[in-house]
Amino acid sequence: MTLKMNLIDRRKFLRGSGFALALPHFVSLMDPCLAAGDTAESPKRLACFYFPDGVPMPLPEDPAYQDWAWFPHGGGSEFRLTKCMEPLEDLRKDLSVFSGFSHPRSRSVHGHNNADQFLTAAATGGGDREYSNSVSLDQIYANHVGNETRFSSLVMSTDGGIGTARGTHTLSFDRNGRPIPAEHRPKQIFDRLFVASDNDSAKQLSLNRSALDELLNDTQRLRKTLSQEDQRSLDEYLDSVRQAEIKAEKAKRWLGTPLPSVDGSELNLELTTDEPREYLRTMFELIYLAFRTDSTRVATYQIGRENGVGRSDHLARAVGFNVAHQLSHETKEPGGWERFGTYCRFLHEEYSRFLLQLRSTPEPAGTGSMLDNTVSLFGSASSAFHLSRNYPILLAGGKNFGFRHGQYVNHAGLNFQGGPWLGSREPWQDEAKGEDLPLSNVYLTMLQRLGMKVDAFADSSGIVEQI
Repeated sequence: MTLKMNLIDRRKFLRGSGFALALPHFVSLMDPCLAAGDTAESPKRLACFYFPDGVPMPLPEDPAYQDWAWFPHGGGSEFRLTKCMEPLEDLRKDLSVFSGFSHPRSRSVHGHNNADQFLTAAATGGGDREYSNSVSLDQIYANHVGNETRFSSLVMSTDGGIGTARGTHTLSFDRNGRPIPAEHRPKQIFDRLFVASDNDSAKQLSLNRSALDELLNDTQRLRKTLSQEDQRSLDEYLDSVRQAEIKAEKAKRWLGTPLPSVDGSELNLELTTDEPREYLRTMFELIYLAFRTDSTRVATYQIGRENGVGRSDHLARAVGFNVAHQLSHETKEPGGWERFGTYCRFLHEEYSRFLLQLRSTPEPAGTGSMLDNTVSLFGSASSAFHLSRNYPILLAGGKNFGFRHGQYVNHAGLNFQGGPWLGSREPWQDEAKGEDLPLSNVYLTMLQRLGMKVDAFADSSGIVEQI
């Protein structure tokens, strides 16, 4: 599918989903052979979102259980969303909720260590254990589909950069398990996607290629003098150089292709987390625009870092609280579950807005809506207080890929741990009340539906038949 998006006045899409509903397919801007009647295959997109600190999990005997528990009440297609989840009600036929799934190699560690492994399922561990990671779900798919777009993937977070081991600021890890830096500044993200680079781009790429060639020659001579262990380190380094070379070659191929013409005048691109709701909304909007213009088909956004570190903790100010992390500690106080649930509800409001925007936008040159052709994962790597089990997981979109939504896949049943932290032992230190399934089963199902011929992901034991 070829779509000349640079010819479209992007203001038509920036003024809200209501106006986007009225837009026709731009047949005149398609590749001529497609306009003549050939069937276009819709793009297959993947978006992954992470929020920290777990979710409200009052016990059934707690009065707050009915209104402020994160997980729905019921199961299958007969489930009821609580006040915490209410903003997603209009999307219930387009999403599935999961309980009783987690990564086996992280179930016995503190929940704040787990964002690193959310998309990798690696044994990143805790304490003084040696740290290593593996390739993330999004990058596996980006390696499969990334050559079809200008950018293989879009990596974003509220805090930016890579963070630290077990304190990541990015969800994305390359095939050697190295973190991929995330961008957090809306203007830089917008400029990268839609503002032309300077006239020295071609010259700079040529210089980069020359430097890479020289480096590869030098390392081949160096290799003869190294021990086996050092040679392995060199091989890993050379692999990163080869990846840089691939990126340089790809950039050269796209040099002559105009960037999409997008009017960002209606976006406040100078936002910080001092304006938390608008900031979060703008980050979602940038992913929508990147998908809408087919600039990339893979995006990750880490909404917050674990353990209350960094600017992302200030997002709670959108609903009148000082910091987000502390809300998970204060659920034993009067009104504590409601305050924590109110913050989660805010996240669901903005996520819902993003999904509804995708659903209300017809696929530019394919079939169905953009949401029908986008698989969106939204979740956390802990549930109850610091508990590394029973991850709260939402999966939305992808109906054109065969997903059957509108259900609560309640594998945990009533065997869940929760309640407020009373200042002594924490839920993650207690013996599990049930046996979770590998979350990698969900990831394997996603990859297969996205068109990849894979039989496993990390520690998967099969696919999730219900969806």
